[in-house]
Amino acid sequence: MNATNFITDNFILQSEIAKTLYHKYAKDLPIIDYHNHLSPKLIAENKPIKNITDAWLDGDHYKWRAMRANGIDEIFITGSETSKKEKFLKWAETVPFTLRNPLFHWTHLELKRYFEVDAILQPSTAEAIYEKANAVLEHKTPGQLLEAMKVEVICTTDNPTDDLKYHEQIAKNRHLNIKVLPTFRADELFFINKDSFLNFIQKLSNSVHFEIQSLNDFIKAINTRIKFFHDKGCRLSDFGVGEALHFIDFNEEEIAAIFDKKLKGNALSNYEIDTYRSFLFVHLGKQYHAYNWVQQYHLGPIRNNNSRLVEQVGLDAGVDSIGDFPMAEFMSKLFNTLNATNQLAKTITYNLNPSQNEVFATMMGNFQNSDCPGKMQWGSGWWFLDQKDGMEKQLNTLSNMGLLSRFVGMLTDSRSFLSFPRHEYFRRILCNLIAEDVKQGLIPNDIEHLGKMVQDICYYNAKKYFNF
Repeated sequence: MNATNFITDNFILQSEIAKTLYHKYAKDLPIIDYHNHLSPKLIAENKPIKNITDAWLDGDHYKWRAMRANGIDEIFITGSETSKKEKFLKWAETVPFTLRNPLFHWTHLELKRYFEVDAILQPSTAEAIYEKANAVLEHKTPGQLLEAMKVEVICTTDNPTDDLKYHEQIAKNRHLNIKVLPTFRADELFFINKDSFLNFIQKLSNSVHFEIQSLNDFIKAINTRIKFFHDKGCRLSDFGVGEALHFIDFNEEEIAAIFDKKLKGNALSNYEIDTYRSFLFVHLGKQYHAYNWVQQYHLGPIRNNNSRLVEQVGLDAGVDSIGDFPMAEFMSKLFNTLNATNQLAKTITYNLNPSQNEVFATMMGNFQNSDCPGKMQWGSGWWFLDQKDGMEKQLNTLSNMGLLSRFVGMLTDSRSFLSFPRHEYFRRILCNLIAEDVKQGLIPNDIEHLGKMVQDICYYNAKKYFNF
């Protein structure tokens, strides 16, 4: 592929208005990345990730899926018997075939921003790019990579039993000018249907230093951990179980009996599982409200579809996809239950199925109030939808069904320290979208007002909303 300098200053920006909005108002803003899966351990240790394969390919399901689609043998994707360089060269072999896939854009944005590489990654350029990237990474710590992208705050994703020791170390590091805050990821609390639940209960007991022998003990343990997280700077929760969800009315005696039944090792019916989960959603929601946290709900994946590959590679093999679970009734009942007692926290929902865009956007509008502007957020395009088409559809639907001006913007949802140009990608798309409306005479050509709107969406709305 004969092309150099593909990522120009005006990449995606198709008009003078778009260029002005991006370069004057959006480009230089700091980044608040309020949801990602970065390793606090790597940030705390702050040692260079010296190889681009480790920094770029390890754990990246997007790239894995593309390589599999390109017919690459699994040994070059997740196998332990191949070298880091061999894996990188196989990714380079795949990149030319990713044209029109967002991976093509992300790959070259990241190469440009972190390594000043203008060439297209392909077999003929792969060795030189591999050597150049590794030479840069050898001297760049995770903290320096984050600071280079003007990252101001990141919120990691953390198990309720985590001791958060790495967050403590980071907070004491005076040389790192970035806030790294934990997020209370509650998924394992909901897995009462799994055999592993009793092991998790023991881990939870160990973290609170008392035995959990009843529902009351369990509630006390949850509340203890939420306070612990809050004291360590946590201001967000998250939930991301990939299943159909049903909200069922309950009473606490019924929940106590279900929990006791599980502690005794007995199997639960689907009705009992859904009833327990309904109780847990409400209890957690009230706690989040009490601490003035933002609660996040990632809803809609169907996970581990390819059992053969999961057996070979393990969980998180990159074989998850969009599910078609109904979500409206569940969200309505949960949010209404919490709102009825004025205990509905600030909330962000993310859907994975694009056919539910309007469902999610309109559901959030049902529960807005004067607590704060944009209290109920329909979040940015997530996972398979965080590409140009998906983000444009999300921005357009939000504009039609709510207030785009109050949107809290983009996040990486990434495990890679090299993924932060995704904020730039979003900002370019946003500026171009607004500029196209101006060109068509759909909105006024008031650059100062539009510039402020862009700045709010890219940074200031999140800064006010989360109040870190």
